[in-house]
Amino acid sequence: MNETDVVIIGAGHNGLTCAAYLAAAGLRVRVVERRKVVGGAAVTEEFAPGFRNSVAAYTVSLLNPKIISDLKLGEHGLEIVERRVQNFLPAPDGSYLMSGEGRTKASLAKLSQRDAEALDGFNRKLEEIADVLRAFVLRAPPNLVESFGVGAIREGFNALGSASILRQLSLEQQRMLLDLFTRSAGEMLDEVFESDLIKALFGFDAVVGNYASPYAAGSAYVMLHHAFGEVNGKKGVWGHAIGGMGAIGQAIAKAARQAGAEITLEAGVREVIVERDRATGVILDNGKTVRAKYVASGVNPKLLYTRLVPSGALSKDFLTRIQHWRNASGTFRMNVALSALPSFTALPGEGDHLTSGIILAPSLAYMDRAWQHAREDGWSREPIVEMLIPSTLDDSLAPPGQHVASLFCQHVAPELPNGRSWDDHREEVADLMIATVDRYAPGFGESVIGRQVLSPLDLERQFGLLGGDIFHGALTLNQIFSARPMLGHADYRGPLKGLYHCGSGAHPGGGVTGAPGHNAARVILRDHRGMFG
Repeated sequence: MNETDVVIIGAGHNGLTCAAYLAAAGLRVRVVERRKVVGGAAVTEEFAPGFRNSVAAYTVSLLNPKIISDLKLGEHGLEIVERRVQNFLPAPDGSYLMSGEGRTKASLAKLSQRDAEALDGFNRKLEEIADVLRAFVLRAPPNLVESFGVGAIREGFNALGSASILRQLSLEQQRMLLDLFTRSAGEMLDEVFESDLIKALFGFDAVVGNYASPYAAGSAYVMLHHAFGEVNGKKGVWGHAIGGMGAIGQAIAKAARQAGAEITLEAGVREVIVERDRATGVILDNGKTVRAKYVASGVNPKLLYTRLVPSGALSKDFLTRIQHWRNASGTFRMNVALSALPSFTALPGEGDHLTSGIILAPSLAYMDRAWQHAREDGWSREPIVEMLIPSTLDDSLAPPGQHVASLFCQHVAPELPNGRSWDDHREEVADLMIATVDRYAPGFGESVIGRQVLSPLDLERQFGLLGGDIFHGALTLNQIFSARPMLGHADYRGPLKGLYHCGSGAHPGGGVTGAPGHNAARVILRDHRGMFG
């Protein structure tokens, strides 16, 4: 029997962030992790001899700058470099759009002068909303409570603080905010632009990790969610962590250990111990017990409450609702080893565009069909693929003259129809993804000399991403802000005393942000100080 102040389930980047803050505040912290490595889905592995790459999470922007600064992640080895071009979207007709600082408007003008003139205004509106909502990332959203008391008073002040932030928006900006929370990205983009490629550039952010059509209500919020990021002080920019995404997990783990946290690997949790309506520790897969004053969970809320917490400890209403927590990313993930760089028909040869996020989905209609086909058949006949070639920015990932590429592919059904298993169709769909890239860059398939393939089922098995959901729960209106993971529990406190949520299933949601871990640590510390003076 072990004693500690806090036991954290899962050494993903959020669990590690929570651990680092709590340990720095003087609490005894132990993190228990099922896998052999830290980082959760933000890990780097060798997937073919001499070729290393980020396995699941694959690009950086949303990692919060305050967390980078507070935990001194640069001193712990984290280096993030910007893409030289942000995005490259080739079209089947040979045209293309290239986005990035000083590039987007000129590239768009070749496709539509009208759209080029409209671009600055649309970007400005989106950035104004994103700037205000960034203030909500590192604070708990207003939480609904049933009875009057200290909690209700606290939440009253929280609601006033939230209202004060929103008052910074003009009436027209508030209308835009309502649109972004409730409307489809496709509908909003069709009102502003005429070129398919500029709509596809924004529309991709509305479906990435979101098993839905860009014309689905609420998809505009997913687009906004991806606008919160920044790299090295530049807002809206995406980058690469040198050494792969594993460098983020490793740096946060070093910060946590330096602060005094203990991290135990190959220590999966079998059950959360509940005594007198309070979480008092965990039982590990090996039968050992870790007793703690507080238990913080970095795993998917549905996984926590349907597999780890005894069902008899939860109310029937709570259990029924969490059983319907929606997990759906539509994600199929691949890494490939390349003997040579691809050459795109739309822009042949090498160039800065190969450092970008290369989006192979030339229109919103294409994305909509991809979703429809996945619902009907289990996967898209013409899938959405974003390809990154991080070795163009980081030569530590591949042998000289060779490269690695990440393929983030959609749409695929989390569960295949008619009882089929992803184990029987994984390689067939992987071949389709490579063939899709080959249509835009002939010869790509021949350059693939090794590959790693992760279906939604593989993502669930390896990383605990239920249904392959990269966000630990869909970013739909009923699963964000005060409803994440459920009304009444948006304050990082679970339905049992001493139980907290510190993963992406809590506000502000998915992506490699560190924010849920940061916010949960603040709540745990507040409760600890209130209990112990």
